[in-house]
Amino acid sequence: MNKGDLIDKVADRAHVTKKQAEHIISAALDTIIEAVSGGDKVTLVGFGSFEPRDRKAREGRNPKTGQKMKIPATKVPAFSAGKLFKEKVST
Repeated sequence: MNKGDLIDKVADRAHVTKKQAEHIISAALDTIIEAVSGGDKVTLVGFGSFEPRDRKAREGRNPKTGQKMKIPATKVPAFSAGKLFKEKVST
């Protein structure tokens, strides 16, 4: 399922136009991105949590040359599925 498919399904379930569903989904995603990039954790009970995580500096290899290189520390977005989400997927 891609974003267009999601918009179609949300529009059908919520009985709104596709344009309204697109605005709602885009606003929700933008809000989550802004919060996580600002260092906040976003928890949607039953669905999961989005949060920034620190990734340590590490050593890697250039795939072309095989030469060792240092990969700097960075922050990455992370998602942890909620209990209900995990249960639905595992059945």
